[in-house]
Amino acid sequence: MDNDKIKKKKEAWQAEVEKGLAKRPERKENFISLSELPVERLYTPDNLTELDYERDLGFPGQYPFTRGVQPTMYRGRFWTMRQYAGFGTAEESNERYKYLLEQGQTGLSVAFDLPTQIGYDSDDEVSLGEVGKVGVAIDSLADMETLFNGIPMDKVSTSMTINAPAAILLAMYIVVGEKQGVKSDRLAGTIQNDILKEYSARGTYIFPPKPSMRIITDIFAYCTREVPRWNTISISGYHIREAGSTAVQEVAFTLANGIAYVEAALKAGLNVDDFGPRLSFFFNSHLDFLEEIAKFRAARRLWARIMKERFGAKNPRSLMLRFHTQTAGCALTAQQPANNIVRVAFQALAAVLGGTQSLHTNSMDEAFSLPTEEAVSIALKTQQVIGYETGVTDTIDPLAGSYFIEHQTSRIETEAEKYIRKIEEMGGAVAAVEKGYIQKEIQESAYHYQRNVENGERVVVGINKFQTEEAKPSNLLRVDPVVSSQQCEKLKKIKAERDQASVDRSLEALIKAAKGDENLMSPIIEAVRCYTTLGEICNALRSVFGEYEASVMI
Repeated sequence: MDNDKIKKKKEAWQAEVEKGLAKRPERKENFISLSELPVERLYTPDNLTELDYERDLGFPGQYPFTRGVQPTMYRGRFWTMRQYAGFGTAEESNERYKYLLEQGQTGLSVAFDLPTQIGYDSDDEVSLGEVGKVGVAIDSLADMETLFNGIPMDKVSTSMTINAPAAILLAMYIVVGEKQGVKSDRLAGTIQNDILKEYSARGTYIFPPKPSMRIITDIFAYCTREVPRWNTISISGYHIREAGSTAVQEVAFTLANGIAYVEAALKAGLNVDDFGPRLSFFFNSHLDFLEEIAKFRAARRLWARIMKERFGAKNPRSLMLRFHTQTAGCALTAQQPANNIVRVAFQALAAVLGGTQSLHTNSMDEAFSLPTEEAVSIALKTQQVIGYETGVTDTIDPLAGSYFIEHQTSRIETEAEKYIRKIEEMGGAVAAVEKGYIQKEIQESAYHYQRNVENGERVVVGINKFQTEEAKPSNLLRVDPVVSSQQCEKLKKIKAERDQASVDRSLEALIKAAKGDENLMSPIIEAVRCYTTLGEICNALRSVFGEYEASVMI
């Protein structure tokens, strides 16, 4: 049957349905996705008249990668099952990592505390009350040595959620690898290293955009030569979504940032096919199940076209949008926390059906505190059940061809392209951030969503419907305040025992390199080797680059 006949039959069917709505009304007047895209009552082939299979879908492992970046996807091997973890001291986090590996986790994902994220040592007055709270405290190479003690760095891949001081933490990881006898070309993992989303959505920045972009491209260049298996950036939509964006905005703003990084690297003299294969992405998996699946597919296709058509990339790996996914922290509720297990399961399933390369599943108690071991175990086993029991991994891209999924994939791509074009007209992602455009768009979406929850248009079980009285969970994980004094004592000992003259020389060399155009990775590694602290290295760079001050949004 051709599309015209289907369209006419669909119109006749719609007319019949409309007649019956007086007796059997639908649940609500308007059905829209979380991105405010209208959802039709029924999708048929007439919704896909512009879809060209070869141009828009193709085959897994082939351009435009809509159906996945690997030819066999999960039939070859499952996604990397990670659990984002880190708290208190390096000793405590090391124990948690070993526990997770024993539970079947296949990669590590390191959470750092707030002082580490913004470049301050634990003994700095700025760090008071925050040491070890939201992640592990890392002040020097000694802490990184402890963090990976007994963990074979040539056998695990490690993701580090660190941005402004990413070069320093990567340098520490490289040196710890050396001490384990693992050469840098055998290290595998990812640093987030995505500073642009910090300015618009998260806030853990240190330096202004221009020197920050220089540090990022220095990392690209260094790792291309010395750490070829390392993903030098994880361009993050996750935090953009957590701040309140829609799925469309998450794709658009993330890829706009990706464009900015590629342009900065090209301007620094790098070849797109030298660094392109090591770019990776990080997305949120939210609760609009079908929209999320379409979002991942749209992002993959759009990035492949950007890299091929705009930047002329030739290496197929440069065209692949490989991504890590984390379930939506902003969707977790303190009310009826057991519901979070169900939410996370659907979010994780959406990520798998969307073709993720690695996945973190949030724990049910994270609306209260850092997760307990029991909650983490349930979250990890959620992934294992999806992988081993549901059967959804036995065939590749099983929802391809769905009239709704394909229509929504194309719609998200089209709407994201509109945002990207507008950002380009402003001068690119850096300019859009400096003008406050991206921040304002996210804020408006967050406000709109919250308003819809408060007026009942968006139902959140346990929040605005189906409420029950219940006791607060017990046995929550709390970080002992003594962690701060322990870290300060360790720092004092490190500073007393290290060769201070070597530290002073390393900082002088780093400042000189920062004032010139030398790649900063080598002097940072040398500083790390002699136990120069994170705060000392960041302060040396602050003395040259200054600090970024966010403009006030009105």
